[in-house]
Amino acid sequence: MDHASALRIAQRFIALPVDKRRQYLAKMAEQKVSPSNLPIPVIREQLDSLPLSFAQERQWFLWQLEPGSSASHIPTALRLRGHLDTQALQQAFDALVARHETLRTTFVVEDERPFQCVHGALPIAIEPLHLPATLAPEHQDAEVQALIEQQIARPFDLEHGPLVRLGLLTGADDEHVLVMVQHHIVSDGWSMQVMVDELMQLYLGFVHGRAVELPALPIQYADYAIWQRRWMEAGGSEQQLAYWREQLGAHQPVLELPTDRPRAAQPSLRGARVDLPIDSALSEALQGLAQQQQVTLFMLLLASFQVLLHRYTGQTDIRVGVPNANRNRVETDRLLGFFVNTQVLRADVQGALAFPALLQQVKQTVLGAQAHQDLPFEQLVEALQPDRSLSHNPLFQVMYNHQRQGRDQRTRQVPGLYIEGLFWES
Repeated sequence: MDHASALRIAQRFIALPVDKRRQYLAKMAEQKVSPSNLPIPVIREQLDSLPLSFAQERQWFLWQLEPGSSASHIPTALRLRGHLDTQALQQAFDALVARHETLRTTFVVEDERPFQCVHGALPIAIEPLHLPATLAPEHQDAEVQALIEQQIARPFDLEHGPLVRLGLLTGADDEHVLVMVQHHIVSDGWSMQVMVDELMQLYLGFVHGRAVELPALPIQYADYAIWQRRWMEAGGSEQQLAYWREQLGAHQPVLELPTDRPRAAQPSLRGARVDLPIDSALSEALQGLAQQQQVTLFMLLLASFQVLLHRYTGQTDIRVGVPNANRNRVETDRLLGFFVNTQVLRADVQGALAFPALLQQVKQTVLGAQAHQDLPFEQLVEALQPDRSLSHNPLFQVMYNHQRQGRDQRTRQVPGLYIEGLFWES
């Protein structure tokens, strides 16, 4: 099927009332056509109100519970060494806001339901940050970290916005720190990487007085949210749920890790980061084992992690949450927004089971999850209805995130400026 024909089918499907959409979806299924393989049409301008995606709806609910919490804030900090044209940086950010509607989106309530409100313009100035004038050099790193943490902790107002902020610290010897923070309801980790890449491209263009032609965006985030809801409401959620009900079953156990203190009644969100470097010899050995067993490195490490959890807990039903970028469409690859989804990957870890056999079990689980990745985690929780408690996350209590080095963590060098990701203790 060519793109034009697929787009016509998608537009026809999305424009139907829900009962007709259900019939249309059933006919598509008979012909082995899935909405997941159809393009997402531009539809937002045809609607009076723009719905939230399911993930956004969850963030909206959490924000109403704790509007002052920073748990859903996504930060990135960059150290910039060299001559920085602050006017060109502001122009680049303005162009980025004009390009991505999600950067100028806030949220409103109509008839007790939240909706997206996309503003035609939303000026966002880069805020200058300052270190104390009398600060001793040996205390500078600690003060920079404190400034970053202050930027992260400041609450966002989802109803009035903006939901992104930039702060720029300028120090001596042409050294700067750029701190960018977004609320999760309009962004995710992938979005932050795209944002940094495009910001630097636009910055170079303004510095040199030339236009930068970024690839055109086929859709905006509101188009995706409408598409997701229209598909799931028409029966897409039932089709996906059938797989996950069989995969996870009716009983949802809690992973009981042996800890040195009782589980808190409510999460404090306090934590720490521990880095464990892997030497090149071990890395090569892992890659070799993965190739030998015909699995990916992700599958190998996930299986190893689930074995470790089995050893610590003594439980055989090991469920791990795994974030999925949910960027399996060309329309969403360079789009800013909240796309990431969470899947629950279950392993039956029996003591007598040989590791290669477990590895093949995990491989099939991962492949099945990839084929059923469109169901929002929020709908999965609602459908399975696990016992709810503020003391632990529903469906899984441990998460495994397998990432290559993010684009915002790499060093970059543009004429006159050296850029590197900045890390801080959290």
